[in-house]
Amino acid sequence: MGHPRTTPDVDAMPGSWYVSAGGDGRIGGVTAADVDQLKREAAQAAASLVEDGMRVGLGTGSTVRHLLPALAGRRLRGLRCVATSDATAEQARALGIPVEPFGELDALDLAIDGADQVAPDGWLIKGGGGAHLREKIVAAAADRFVVIVDERKLVPALAPPVPLELVGFGLAATLGRVAPATLRPDTPPSPDGGVIADYHGALDDPGATAAWLSAAPGVADHGLFPPAMVSEVIVAAAGGVRRLPVG
Repeated sequence: MGHPRTTPDVDAMPGSWYVSAGGDGRIGGVTAADVDQLKREAAQAAASLVEDGMRVGLGTGSTVRHLLPALAGRRLRGLRCVATSDATAEQARALGIPVEPFGELDALDLAIDGADQVAPDGWLIKGGGGAHLREKIVAAAADRFVVIVDERKLVPALAPPVPLELVGFGLAATLGRVAPATLRPDTPPSPDGGVIADYHGALDDPGATAAWLSAAPGVADHGLFPPAMVSEVIVAAAGGVRRLPVG
């Protein structure tokens, strides 16, 4: 297994994360063909943070799919892992990584997951895969929550849509309450049976929007994750892997 290219840790200063696209469609010199490799490098860097005996939360998504083989390859002893989706649990077990019900653990040492957007101030949007409720529960239970992304996920400011998990009872009324919001087409229920939707309104103040969505009856949770929940973001780019501290 190759080792990820790393650069020294840097301070996460507002405005320093965003990498703009050039006229040729490249983002920081990265083409679409490079993206999978970047995800693999970010995942390998995160796997190196896991130690024997840790209680680890495993996220969901394409970058986490690279994390699991990297973690399995370390052959650590005494791991106790929980997964945020059936897909992650199945892949982990197939690789020999132990996964157990979250009800058997009251806390985690480390949680690792991807993100759909990362803003300069550390706010995240997650939930493209529809598992954001479990992802947030796992992140909140961890002493450290590490986010792994390729540089395309760094944005100057968060933009809609924001994933929602809604209770099926009174669904039409809930959608009206959090308008503008739409059901996500051709999307299966969440791991806990919730209905997946997306909020399309303004995100000028992510904190205020997060509080408003959380207070709406019928919203099980949303995909806005605050900086206080995030320990660091590992970003893979053409020039190497950066570790950006957040909360």
